[in-house]
Amino acid sequence: MTARSLMVLGSMSSAGKSLLVTGLCRLYSRRGWRVTPFKAQNMSNNAAVCSGGEIGRAQAVQAAAAGVEPTVFMNPVLLKPEADNRSQIVVHGRVWDSLPAARFYDRRSELRNVVTDSLDTLLGQYDLVIMEGAGSPAEMNLYQHDIVNLFPARCARTPCLLVGDIDRGGVFAQLLGTLWLLEEPDQELIKGLVVNKFRGDPDLFTDGIRFLEEHSGVPVLGVLPYLRDHGIPEEDAAALGERVPVREDVVDIAVVHLPHISNFDDFDPLLFEPDVQMRYVRKLEQLGSPDAIILPGTKNTLEDLDWLHESGIAEGIKTLASRGVSVVGLCGGFQMLGEEVLDESGVESSLGKMEGLGLLPVNTSFSDLKTVTRSKGSVEASCGFLEGLTGAAVEGYEIHMGRTEASTTIFRIDTREGQKVDVPDGSSSEDGRIWGTYLHGIFENDGLRSAWIRSLGAAPQKEPFLERRLKAYDGLADELESALNMDLLDKIIEDGVGHGG
Repeated sequence: MTARSLMVLGSMSSAGKSLLVTGLCRLYSRRGWRVTPFKAQNMSNNAAVCSGGEIGRAQAVQAAAAGVEPTVFMNPVLLKPEADNRSQIVVHGRVWDSLPAARFYDRRSELRNVVTDSLDTLLGQYDLVIMEGAGSPAEMNLYQHDIVNLFPARCARTPCLLVGDIDRGGVFAQLLGTLWLLEEPDQELIKGLVVNKFRGDPDLFTDGIRFLEEHSGVPVLGVLPYLRDHGIPEEDAAALGERVPVREDVVDIAVVHLPHISNFDDFDPLLFEPDVQMRYVRKLEQLGSPDAIILPGTKNTLEDLDWLHESGIAEGIKTLASRGVSVVGLCGGFQMLGEEVLDESGVESSLGKMEGLGLLPVNTSFSDLKTVTRSKGSVEASCGFLEGLTGAAVEGYEIHMGRTEASTTIFRIDTREGQKVDVPDGSSSEDGRIWGTYLHGIFENDGLRSAWIRSLGAAPQKEPFLERRLKAYDGLADELESALNMDLLDKIIEDGVGHGG
């Protein structure tokens, strides 16, 4: 039987669509439904690896909340920005092309069948497909060429919820303006409104609900609270902008907010550590005197390395490293810690060649071959915090185009996508304070994370990270079940488009 479907649209970017879909996936899976997320097109450098390639990290998180394995059909088109006006286009998990924005818009119609075929596949495999839009469905300059918002909703005759962010202000204009800009057949797809990120007592918004319903003719499903520290990975880097005051009673970890930062959810396990403070820095003066510095992944290693040098942060990191501060590099950050990064073919950048920070004895060169794989292996080194972990299992995923030659390695990859391999990975200083790896998700390995945190002087969290994350999914589902009119939502899903809401 073909699945039922529901779509979550937003009045703007960062209105809370991804989080709402995640919570609904968890909520309905707990009720015994076989649920899957779907986002036709995502734009994010926060990617995840599944069988067949890479998809937006948000869809992998939503799949985890639903208790199902992620697949490339859940996010058939992924745009990974490489520069201000160019993106790498990933289709069904594999690189399709790298195009400037104008050329991509010209070719977007080629991807409509990719979207519909993927959606049809999911509708045939699951009980409920919960779809997510992108940005706003009322971007009128893009309306006729849409493949991610109302296009899939029309194809599946899917009832839609429209979400507004009251925390930013103007929620009435957001919701009503979006609704009124849509063409009449698309307006009829909107079956419920959701007011998101409300601070305070929702009973004080009763008049607001009445106003929205009277002027839209659409019921308000609920007023969702502003959720702090919800423990769910964020969709994009816009959520990383909040300044965090430096505390003296915890271990202070500074993550460098690179211009093309990617896979920043690598650090989510550190957020669950009670004796650790993690903050993002964009300027040299924000660096301060942390206990550890992390250079994250990036979609453009050379340009971000150039930015590191120009901003003075590179020199600041080297100075702190000389004073004994731990420095960690993940993927592109690992490449930057080396002596040189070479991209003669312009795979990621036209800069060609750049001197690294010189903190690790490694050199990186780029090629057109992209490694996208889920990987398993073991700890090979025994220096510093790794002492006593030699032979311990580690796992994660790899997404990179560079190849790094290292005189010392810390991990040995023995399995990629279930196939036996023998690949050295990572490198470290002799004392283990400075280290890097291509393995995304390395901090999800509880034993390794705990050992590193202890080396910084903190007591690690005893509860496994996965258990904490599952509790976060359940906590989010509980919040939605309490705040939403679930009887009405069930009816919207059951009736679909044809019978109103």
